[in-house]
Amino acid sequence: MTITLRVLGTSVTLLESLRERAEQELGIKLVYQIHDVQTAQRIAVMQPDSYDLYDQWFHNVDFVWPARAIQPIDTRRIALWHEINDLPKQGRLRPTDQPGSGSVPSERLFVQHDGSLGSAVTERISMLPLTHNADSFAYRPERLPEGLSSADESWGWLLDPVWGGRIALQSDAAIGALDAALAVQGAGLASFKDIGNMSIEEIDRLADVLVRKQQQGHFAAFWSGDEEAAELMLSPDIDIQSLWSPTLVRLHRAGVKYRVAVPKEGYRGWFGGLSLSRHAKGPVLDAAYAYLNWWLSGGAGAV
Repeated sequence: MTITLRVLGTSVTLLESLRERAEQELGIKLVYQIHDVQTAQRIAVMQPDSYDLYDQWFHNVDFVWPARAIQPIDTRRIALWHEINDLPKQGRLRPTDQPGSGSVPSERLFVQHDGSLGSAVTERISMLPLTHNADSFAYRPERLPEGLSSADESWGWLLDPVWGGRIALQSDAAIGALDAALAVQGAGLASFKDIGNMSIEEIDRLADVLVRKQQQGHFAAFWSGDEEAAELMLSPDIDIQSLWSPTLVRLHRAGVKYRVAVPKEGYRGWFGGLSLSRHAKGPVLDAAYAYLNWWLSGGAGAV
């Protein structure tokens, strides 16, 4: 009997090429349930019986773990666990490195003996760390406004009036809001003590700035998926926007001239992985572990 494995997530990592290869190499049937970020989050929390694996980012652990939607992953069943570096395990690659601000994976990775999550090492984890990257924004260099230079790129450009009405942002509150906060801080309109974990007062200040900008028609659009983001960047109406790597591939294939910014303030990093639904058990749970190990075996990373 062929086991069916249901994987909930977004188009960022649920790629058809991966699904086909995993099916062939593991001998299982894979069903990718692809949604926008908000929908995937809602399903993950409220309908854990509708999926077997949750493919998302580490900040989503803050939703699904308290809701008891996922179960711990036993690292003793992950053959290459020891080869995963210290970036997700300790928040740094070298002992002298300083962890970044925000939702550092190591702080919510290990299941503690009282059932909470923390950085103290145990044999059980909330999410298997897999994909990670550093994002910024992209723009059409031939449309660069006078007075701006590619040698001095800043997140603040997303709020610069010279781009007004030709800007698109990511719509997810947990990701797009960080892009917006980096832009607000880069533009000198507000500052945040910990930009990845803002206070209520800081969130209010951020919202005030963004609402005023929106009322002025500063933002032309908001996107929720990489396909939508690509369509916006391909249109004549958008000159600059926050962007994810899958969209860059689409733009490259379309022959569009673009530049990925290297903001002087730094990038927005992210880390993703896979979690086990609390309902996965028996042969389905075994197939889920096989899929987790397959992701670390090289093929998925090469894609």
